[in-house]
Amino acid sequence: MSHTLFHFTTPQLLRLHSGKVRDSYRINPQTRLIAVTDRLSAFDFVLQTPIPNKGAVLNSISSWWFSQTQSIIPNHFIEQPDPNIAIVKEAEPIRVEMVVRGYLSGSVWRGYQQGERTFSGVTLPEGLTKHARFEQPIVTPTTKEKNDRPISADELVREGFTTHAQYRQMHAKALELYNFGAQLLLQRGIIMVDTKYEFGLLNGELILIDEIHTPDSSRFWSLAEYNENPENARQIDKEYIRQWLLANKQDGAYPTALPHDIAEEASRRYVEIYETVTGMRFNVPQYLHPKARICANLSEKGYIKDSCIAIITDSKQALPFCRKAQEIAERYDVFADVRLIKNDNDINQFLDEYNESVEPVSALFIEENYSEIMEELSSYSNLPFITTPLEDIVQTENLYLDIQDALRCLNSYRIREAMIEGEEF
Repeated sequence: MSHTLFHFTTPQLLRLHSGKVRDSYRINPQTRLIAVTDRLSAFDFVLQTPIPNKGAVLNSISSWWFSQTQSIIPNHFIEQPDPNIAIVKEAEPIRVEMVVRGYLSGSVWRGYQQGERTFSGVTLPEGLTKHARFEQPIVTPTTKEKNDRPISADELVREGFTTHAQYRQMHAKALELYNFGAQLLLQRGIIMVDTKYEFGLLNGELILIDEIHTPDSSRFWSLAEYNENPENARQIDKEYIRQWLLANKQDGAYPTALPHDIAEEASRRYVEIYETVTGMRFNVPQYLHPKARICANLSEKGYIKDSCIAIITDSKQALPFCRKAQEIAERYDVFADVRLIKNDNDINQFLDEYNESVEPVSALFIEENYSEIMEELSSYSNLPFITTPLEDIVQTENLYLDIQDALRCLNSYRIREAMIEGEEF
């Protein structure tokens, strides 16, 4: 199977949030990094099988739409330094999803079949059929909570999610964005059935955040197939995976993983959507692992260093020597991270940040005596470890040698050249 990005982690930035698909990190108080992974969620759980190129497709489509719609409303997008990465402005999110629907489908159709006529405060007429096009798109907001729920505009205001004036602005902008996107996609043979928008405040101004018009946030149909048979129009989104899961359900439980051929076909469909929507070729190199590519792109932009050394101890007495080791390592322009690890929580946090990191990492462990923590770390970590007794590094020269061993473990051409030329030692 193709290389995939299931997790994005880096010890160099503060993790803010890890969702079903996206991982967010703080760059500074005004800016955050959003990594769009290849994870796929369906029926409220994340599948064990990542979809190759999915994250790059979603992120690139969103970036394209943010550029296309900035005249309608400002957005949080700053730049896309890598296919899977977006750098965005930090905004105060409004905990509401503005769902815009152009057709009677999904949960609204299921409710309509059962006799419901009012959805999030919007009343539909009698006599509509499955997949019927509304005379005008409707907005059916939901809350953004642990369990999202449909809610009317008046209820949103009454419960403190927003104000009347702010809701009217979100409502108007959501419809304007939907109409713009739907018209553009019709020219490409795609119907945008429904989609969702999220908004935030930046310096008191309403802006668009999160994502826009992606296969994960929207439902797409083939225009040609809809015109031929509206009730059986093919969905051009992750419905392919949903249908496979439904067809392979056993004893009331969905499969938790996908076969290779299903994941590859899903990947092909995501790429096809990108190329159809944007009119551009999908040119993400497939020979590079996404983590190697992301590390190179982020370090070139100065968001992270291209490699990392973890300097670890379980002894407070060793901390001054750890700081000295950090000073030596930083002369080689690597990120040097000092950690005092005393218990299982510290170990688990370390493994969580380092085992899946995008940058190459090695570790130097300075121990005062025999350490069970070192045994546990080396057993569960996938990093190369250099271990040295505290008594052996009292002399600074020995500390230099240990740090250089850890640097060699990074196998970086840049660092190897510096060592050959004797730049530091």
